[in-house]
Amino acid sequence: MKSQTVPVRRWNSQGQPSLDRLKAGRLDVAIERAEKALLGEQAAEGYWCYELEADCTIPAEYILMMHFLDDIDEELQAKLARHLRAHQVAEGGWALYYGGALDISGSVKAYYALKLAGDDIHAPHMVMAREAILAHGGAARANVFTRIALAQFGQVPWRAIPFLPVELVLAPNWFPMSLVRVSYWSRTVMVPLLVLCSLKIRARNPRQIGIRELFVNDPEKERHYFPMRSAMNRMLFWLERIGQRLEPLIPRRLRERALAKAEQWIIERLNGLGGLGAIFPAMVNAYEVLHVRGYGPEHPYRKTAQEALQKLLVINGESAYCQPCVSPIWDTGLACLALQAADAQRHKQAIDRALMWMKGEQLLDQPGDWQIKRPNLRGGGWPFQFQNGHYPDLDDTSVVAWAMFEAQDPAYGEAIDRAGEWIAGMQSRNGGFAAFDVDNTDYYLNEIPFADHGALLDPPTSDVTGRCVCLLARLVKSHPEYQDALDRALAYLRREQETNGSWFGRWGTNYIYGTWSVLVGLKAAGIPASDAMIRRAVHWLYAVQHDDGGWGETNDSYHDASLAGQGIPSTPFQTAWALLALMAAGETDNAQIQRGVEYLLNAQQHDGLWRDVHYTAPGFPRVFYLKYHGYTRYFPLWALACYRNQQPD
Repeated sequence: MKSQTVPVRRWNSQGQPSLDRLKAGRLDVAIERAEKALLGEQAAEGYWCYELEADCTIPAEYILMMHFLDDIDEELQAKLARHLRAHQVAEGGWALYYGGALDISGSVKAYYALKLAGDDIHAPHMVMAREAILAHGGAARANVFTRIALAQFGQVPWRAIPFLPVELVLAPNWFPMSLVRVSYWSRTVMVPLLVLCSLKIRARNPRQIGIRELFVNDPEKERHYFPMRSAMNRMLFWLERIGQRLEPLIPRRLRERALAKAEQWIIERLNGLGGLGAIFPAMVNAYEVLHVRGYGPEHPYRKTAQEALQKLLVINGESAYCQPCVSPIWDTGLACLALQAADAQRHKQAIDRALMWMKGEQLLDQPGDWQIKRPNLRGGGWPFQFQNGHYPDLDDTSVVAWAMFEAQDPAYGEAIDRAGEWIAGMQSRNGGFAAFDVDNTDYYLNEIPFADHGALLDPPTSDVTGRCVCLLARLVKSHPEYQDALDRALAYLRREQETNGSWFGRWGTNYIYGTWSVLVGLKAAGIPASDAMIRRAVHWLYAVQHDDGGWGETNDSYHDASLAGQGIPSTPFQTAWALLALMAAGETDNAQIQRGVEYLLNAQQHDGLWRDVHYTAPGFPRVFYLKYHGYTRYFPLWALACYRNQQPD
């Protein structure tokens, strides 16, 4: 293909050579190749859905599930085991993300899964893993979720797990530990766990395989399963221990009533082939509850739950892993925004197919847990997954409605209006927006023994709030009733800015993601680029730019904020976030922006795509991380297209 010369201005305001530093037509060629690659991956129905990879705990749990039920697919097990072996780190165990440190909980699960799959404990990789686990304190130091699995397999006593009485499902909403007070993901994971733990269900474990060799002390005599994190944690721990001792006094009739209610709660939210909560841990727990409660293998509930789990598998020849969930709405919305920036008119057919598909996925009148706090609010959100009717996502809803707004097509008017109404109605008291819930801020719950992962809640965050601002700012001219919500959200973002000028990214790694999310929202809201908070953010982004022109931030910044914006080599997706953030802040014409663009051009592969090994987001900061395979597809294209669009004719 013959290159086209891009119209440019030869010098920028700082006296530096402008876009023609890039070889003539190189930017156009890169964008065209990226467009072609992205369009080639669109499904016939109109959506995009890329792999969503997590750490090795998910495939390990899949193997554990098969042995829990004594329903073992030997061929699949061998492929999952091959994946686990391939991801063992040099230290001997398993990490939560590429380049991360050994994680004791994930390592215990991966080791146990491999042993269940038939690996010899004297094999070199098993010896390495065992020595690494013991060096980190042994299996007794694993987190609550891992210890629950070990209790089910008879490897630790039931006192090694928190007291989880199923009677909690009967608690009224005002009760300090009611279901409505925890996040959607906690709710869907906990309810089936309450059943399994209250009944103290033992795994079938047909080969009677244990992992006593992973314990430093006798599991029955271990006294330190619950390290004390704070004074409140200590107090709640002793209250929980008292409750555990009193459990035999719970009336049988009350327990049966609670079990029946929990079972009904699960069945109402089974979500067809989407699965309970459309997330793997909840789906596994629900599948096991159906087995425990007498639903046979051929029962429709049981068969559908099993198929929902199988749909999460990614099988690549002789290896396989299991996704924690799928992300079609998120991928499709972001892909549309990237293509709209690249050439909305030329890609109109593909974009319309995607938007029409998403229009059909909007949740309007379906029941949802969010209605408990907002009973008079009309629905209008979208889920993250193909189906998840009870749990629409504010982040996804903002992105989809934003893409529909950019299409400027009356066909999407009603969908946009319903989305805006729902978003504005889901604002929390502090002015921010959370991912799924409203005012989910009972922080004391993160101190209960069950919450050692620190992610029991869904409080408002800067990144989601920035995205909601993107939508509300576009709608406020035709819907002046949103002005108050917009003003309160902007005030929240001012308060949330870090001292270094960045914003925390709850759903993407990390401060680069959060800063991009907020700056794009501030631009939509008309906040001038001269505003002090924007200048502080711009200064920080330039300060953390790498010598190669790109940006890269480690997931370790969730542990250590001093690593904000640094810690790993440049990545295409984080470089794209930084460029989009800077351009939203008015930084369109200087050498540092050009260096970032150069990095993306140099990193692009011959097939038009970008690739990277790093994980792109936390599921839960510090305990669970994700790699969105789509992020290297649409974000670099979006950034390059915006850069080209902002060059003078």
